[in-house]
Amino acid sequence: MKTGENGKTNGRPEGKLSRKVKIGFGICDLGGNLFFTVMGFYLLFFLTDVAGLAAGLAGTALMIGKIWDAVTDPAVGYLSDRTASRMGRRRPYMLYGSIFLFIFMVVIFYNPHIKNQSLLFIWVAIAYCLLNTAYTLVNIPYGALTPELTPDFHERTVVNGYRMSFAVIGTLIGAGVVLPLTKLFPNRDAGWTFMGGVMGAVMLATALITFYTVKEYDKGKPIEKTNVIKSYREVLKLKPFLLALAPWSLHIAGITVIQGALLYYFRYIYKAENFFQVALLVLLLSSLVFIPVWVKISKRIGKKFSYNIGMLIFAAAVILFFFLGHRLGVYFALVVMFVAGIGFATQYVMPYAIVPDIVEYDFVNNGVRREGAFYGLWTFFSKLGQSFALALNGWILSLFGYVPNTEQSRLSILGIRILSGPIPALFFLSGVVILSFYPITREYYDKMLEKAAPAGS
Repeated sequence: MKTGENGKTNGRPEGKLSRKVKIGFGICDLGGNLFFTVMGFYLLFFLTDVAGLAAGLAGTALMIGKIWDAVTDPAVGYLSDRTASRMGRRRPYMLYGSIFLFIFMVVIFYNPHIKNQSLLFIWVAIAYCLLNTAYTLVNIPYGALTPELTPDFHERTVVNGYRMSFAVIGTLIGAGVVLPLTKLFPNRDAGWTFMGGVMGAVMLATALITFYTVKEYDKGKPIEKTNVIKSYREVLKLKPFLLALAPWSLHIAGITVIQGALLYYFRYIYKAENFFQVALLVLLLSSLVFIPVWVKISKRIGKKFSYNIGMLIFAAAVILFFFLGHRLGVYFALVVMFVAGIGFATQYVMPYAIVPDIVEYDFVNNGVRREGAFYGLWTFFSKLGQSFALALNGWILSLFGYVPNTEQSRLSILGIRILSGPIPALFFLSGVVILSFYPITREYYDKMLEKAAPAGS
């Protein structure tokens, strides 16, 4: 390993990063998780109840945008790997992407008052594709910065701790302030556009803080070309990866269905739209409290079993919500959200703890390290799951006769309840069944490393 002047290794600092750099790096994920929360919980509702797009068309437009998002992720990663500029490989994309992210956050929450459903559908699909492209330009290069900041193993863990802390803040902001912002103006359309502008401004500001406080090293030296398609194909042949990838995608799809349905539930079934924010905060805070609990549990029973138990708890909570939620009222919903949060906490931790084990499995068995291929496919398939779930929400609402801004029929109420219970539960249970066959336990992993260790080591 080559060490240069000022204690730097290959242009990077050897020791600990300054707190300024850690905070500057982590804060970008505040905007990233804010984006995820706003899109997941509020966009479908805005399109149907404010912009006036039919539910089925709204779901289809969001599916198109999310599929486009899945396709552009590896493309932007590939381009940033091969970019050479005086700003670095990653930071130019973050700079320009954040500006466009702000612009298209305003556009997506602007009501164009297009009466023709076909034209409105085209408007939404294009705007959402452009918005997702801008987000990808920020988020993918941002994630790729992590290993380039420092070669120190522990320091990378600390940096990601800062990132997760800001991610939580972003999620809580999205949960708590979106609806209040939309109600600051007497004109409903203006309120939603203002909210989009405020959220976009926060995303722009957090990305710019990272841009100006975090510097890249070896910025004029793009990586060597590799056969990306071949690498992806080989990774998809790995049974352990497929047995983890499928549950992850199914769980993401189920969570996306719930995200899109809950605001409808609180508005049309409980007739207590403002209570939605409280319920969402209960769910998220419960998850945050139980994250360290699940970390400790996983040390005893393993990641796979912890993940499965957590998602079974989540599935049981939404099924209970389906049968009793509309009868027992909003306070019962808060109890269900708390219980659901206990299970939801595993979704924050376990998938990202499982993937590194699979990367090690691949290295031991095939002698290559291809983290980029694993994480690229992980993101790609999760977004495909999201795209299907977004479309499914709109299709189910349409099928059950949902009409925005009116008293809902018994059939449309049933559709909203199904989206908040049986459908996500089916996704969760399917994922649990598949993950049960995942082979890499702690014992398996230790034996694998023993087998791979050189004789006499």
